[in-house]
Amino acid sequence: METDLNTVHVFKTNIDKISSAAILSETLDNHVGIQQWSIDYEDIDCVLRIVSETLNPDTIKSIIKRLGYECQDLP
Repeated sequence: METDLNTVHVFKTNIDKISSAAILSETLDNHVGIQQWSIDYEDIDCVLRIVSETLNPDTIKSIIKRLGYECQDLP
């Protein structure tokens, strides 16, 4: 299955392995607007990638911030 690159949203975060609590995974796993997500813990920016056809970047940032993490757009 190919992913439409227009639906991939990429963010810089402060989510690290230690702080990536179950609530974060549960929230992203169960959100109806999110098809896939991943966090690159090896990257200094702890890059969060979310595939969503319905959510815009501001909505995603709001979700992450409500969970207590920083989240900024990556160009």
